[in-house]
Amino acid sequence: MNLPNKLTILRVILIPFFLVALMVEAIPYGKWIALLLFAVASLTDALDGKIARKRNLVTNFGKFMDPLADKLLVCSAMIAFIEIDRIPAWIVIIIIAREFIISGFRLVASDNGIVIAAGWWGKVKTAVQMIMIIVLICNFGEYFDSGIIVIIENVLIYASLILTIVSLIDYLVKNKNVISDIK
Repeated sequence: MNLPNKLTILRVILIPFFLVALMVEAIPYGKWIALLLFAVASLTDALDGKIARKRNLVTNFGKFMDPLADKLLVCSAMIAFIEIDRIPAWIVIIIIAREFIISGFRLVASDNGIVIAAGWWGKVKTAVQMIMIIVLICNFGEYFDSGIIVIIENVLIYASLILTIVSLIDYLVKNKNVISDIK
């Protein structure tokens, strides 16, 4: 169990603590604790891959668990936002559906010896989603009576949705040959 894999496991372990801090109103400063936990978990995402590549510590476990941990973190946050009325359910359904489609596609390709790397659009999508989650956790609308905050939140939500769809289309178009290569 190398350091990048430990960071990936840490990210998964942080998810329930993040969710409790975000959703249990009785916890003093809960949303700020949730923000800190989400930020730490997001940083482990950036660090584990960088360390694995730099130190040549890439493992099959890491290849499987790293993207799964990312999806668990982001999807858990978005599902929680439905419960606390921060994001519409239909948007979260589309975002999660994209993740299932891509994961299934990668799994089938992998079973056939084909490795599909993450694309640029997918990386941008993930970055925008993480920023959106941070902004939604902060919920500055509680403190400031400003329409600009609602506009910023909505721009980030719909940018995440659009990038989700664009990255799915880009992924499928770039890898359409994989479907024909699958036996």
